[in-house]
Amino acid sequence: MGSKKRSAREKQKMAFLADLGNEDMGVSDSLFAAEDKRRDRMHAKHEEALRYKSCERKTRYNSRLEAQDAIAACAAHGRGGLTCYKCSWCGGWHLTSHPQR
Repeated sequence: MGSKKRSAREKQKMAFLADLGNEDMGVSDSLFAAEDKRRDRMHAKHEEALRYKSCERKTRYNSRLEAQDAIAACAAHGRGGLTCYKCSWCGGWHLTSHPQR
């Protein structure tokens, strides 16, 4: 456990920053900025994957009636249990076999 004295903490902080290659607080700020950028990139990738899974790979119907017609056609060919939902990404309608929450 480190010392609780202010001067000892300052020495530890300066040693830490010196190990990073710079003795000013700009290094610490840049570390947090780099983490924020990484987190933003990961969030953007996650959103892109959700959009692809939820919308882009599915057939889009312009109206609920068109989607219900597609459900009826699927049922006529033996595929039951489908429902439709309005997509929050594109505003169109998609089919799903999952029950609504």
